[in-house]
Amino acid sequence: MMPTGKPKIVIVGSGFGGLAAAKALHGSAADVTLIDRTNHHLFQPLLYQVATAALSPADIATANRVLLRGSPNVRVLMAEATGVDASAREVLLADGRRLAYDYLILATGAAYSFFGNDAWRPHARVLKSLDDALAIRAALLDAFERAEQSNDPAEVRKLLTFAIVGGGPTGVEMAGTIAELARTTLARDFTYIDPRQARVVLCEAGGRLLAAFDPALSAYADEALEALGVEVRLGKAVQEIDANGLTVGDDRIDAGAVLWCAGTQARPAARWLGVEAARNGAVKVRPDCSVPGHPEVFAIGDVASYDSGSGHPLPGLAPVAKQQGAYVGRLLAARIAGRAEPSAFRYRDYGTMAVIGRSRAVAVLAGLKLKGFLAWLAWSLVHLMLMVDFRSRLSVYINWSWAWFTYGRGARLLMGEPGRAASDP
Repeated sequence: MMPTGKPKIVIVGSGFGGLAAAKALHGSAADVTLIDRTNHHLFQPLLYQVATAALSPADIATANRVLLRGSPNVRVLMAEATGVDASAREVLLADGRRLAYDYLILATGAAYSFFGNDAWRPHARVLKSLDDALAIRAALLDAFERAEQSNDPAEVRKLLTFAIVGGGPTGVEMAGTIAELARTTLARDFTYIDPRQARVVLCEAGGRLLAAFDPALSAYADEALEALGVEVRLGKAVQEIDANGLTVGDDRIDAGAVLWCAGTQARPAARWLGVEAARNGAVKVRPDCSVPGHPEVFAIGDVASYDSGSGHPLPGLAPVAKQQGAYVGRLLAARIAGRAEPSAFRYRDYGTMAVIGRSRAVAVLAGLKLKGFLAWLAWSLVHLMLMVDFRSRLSVYINWSWAWFTYGRGARLLMGEPGRAASDP
């Protein structure tokens, strides 16, 4: 992009927040650069369906250049940001380059946290990227293939035991979907093993699943998972994870795969800027999402800790990031044009939801508590509408419809090296 004399806005991260900011700056009197270490926008809420062979990567990811094709003032740059020189107003890139900015929007997201137990990381798979999802899918399918060839009953039991740590929405969704994969999709596909005998264990250190939901909905989620054959273990923390499984409380569980769906921490934007961070590492921001002491820098989504005065920061949800991104984009467009800027950011909470399995979900929408098929239908419609392009909506709708009527999953190919561990830097 040639210098134009216009203000330079750099957006780091092409998730929900970064993409929303870029779209809000479409046609503004600024040169906008969107940086991401991948070339695509990922619809993370459905990432677990790629991990469990329900969807393919192309169903939930779209190239950033395609999404921003109609924005001539927005440049897309595939690069990895490694820091910020706030005094020079430059973003540092992994290849040694520096990218100057007049305004900076940090939308770098979050990574999984092992609560200081980083020795567990090589033995537990996480779910944050397409690479992670494909590695989990390979590990799950490979476990069944290896069990089919084994003559050792103890090895078969271990291979067909899948442990999920974390009883939030991701953990609940993973547990329910893996159980359905084993008990319906794969049930008739093998000669010597019965996939329906697979053991799925969901471990939650707290007293109930889906702690952010109403207790009655948490209880329904527990019952629905147990109906699918999932073992739900509450109130006991993980003590150890190794190459052969995990220890929960005093119980040892030998497992073919351990999936970590517990706590998260913000990526290191606060450290880049040398500013105050919340307990999870997120940047504490002002009412307009700017960083204290750096009015030209904004943090949004999972990397930001935004408290509107309630004493509780906004949750790390896609709607929060999208609304913050759109807000900051409008604010900067107005500031550059000399127009009145919008008042402080205000999050509009349209509800929360979690799917448990086929025709089972829980949801809170506009104060209304739903469960079962109605909640699942609402979940399906909301997620389809949140997807960024029509192609993805159509593809996902067709796959979901086919899977609902046939119990089939179309993305069950094994490629690459199933034993390779996923990473979440």
